[in-house]
Amino acid sequence: MTPTDEDRRRFLQTSASVAAAGALGAAMPAWAQATWPSRNVRLVVPFAPGGSSEIVARATAAELSKTLGQSVYVDNKPGGGGNIAMVEVARAEDQHTLVLGHIGTLAVNPYIYDKLPYDPVRDFKPITLLAKVPSLYVVHPDVPARNLKEFVALVKSKPGRLNYGSAGNGSAGHLAMEYLKMVADLFILHVPYRGTGPQLTDLLSGRLEAASVGAPAILQFIKAGKLRCIATGSKDRLPQLPDVPTVAEQGYPGFEMTQWYGLCAPANLAPSAADKLAIESAKAIRSVSARERLSHDAAEPVGNTPAQFAAFIAQEQQRWKAVVARAKIKPD
Repeated sequence: MTPTDEDRRRFLQTSASVAAAGALGAAMPAWAQATWPSRNVRLVVPFAPGGSSEIVARATAAELSKTLGQSVYVDNKPGGGGNIAMVEVARAEDQHTLVLGHIGTLAVNPYIYDKLPYDPVRDFKPITLLAKVPSLYVVHPDVPARNLKEFVALVKSKPGRLNYGSAGNGSAGHLAMEYLKMVADLFILHVPYRGTGPQLTDLLSGRLEAASVGAPAILQFIKAGKLRCIATGSKDRLPQLPDVPTVAEQGYPGFEMTQWYGLCAPANLAPSAADKLAIESAKAIRSVSARERLSHDAAEPVGNTPAQFAAFIAQEQQRWKAVVARAKIKPD
């Protein structure tokens, strides 16, 4: 059959459409052509397993796995005060690597390292503030102090002879104790560890005498009598520990110390993917199951916008810049 004019017109239209689609596809990177996420998502946690960070990360990952249509798995990468993980994620180009931002890596490290190998503002996209975790001040049961007043008196009677542990220099626990040392004028030695897990091992065995740790990681040990909580860093008493007064109640008005964790992505994450992630991660941390898990561990879920999280980070940087300078905190 001889092609008609109508056949020729349709052929030319189809050919033009195919050519245009091919040119567009060649111009667009592979990740932009596929629906994000197109494979499993790795959530890097800059600390060793066993601390508050892992509890928040796993609660978030479990919910995101349900809504994103791909598995979100937690990958612990401790070391260097969180810098090792932050640098790795900042350089990631696979569009499927995220990091659990933290008070230390985002608000403190810029002021304790002379040459920070990443820029917390330029190298990352803030996605959402996930949770705030109250810091608890605890001692081993062998320490003869039932409350903060007795602990302060004990430390002052033995200046430099007691010790406390932390998950590392610049960690939330380190900051919390240095903050208390400043307001109470204490001299107590700092023993840094590589993560909350190793620190708790020595604290529970009595090799450490005191520490400040995020509530999720130690509530079980307090309730079991293996650690004694002498004060909470929260603004109000915790429902989980109603008989334990806050630091502010025990003679230091206005004192508040909470850790916080947020979700961050490399700066090169596609805007559409970042927008989707912001919506889904905020929903994830505010979900019923996540709330129940975090409430059990005294963590407060947040889930705000990228702009709100960015403003919060800037505010925290200014706050801790002053504390770091006064305490003269330096990296290992």
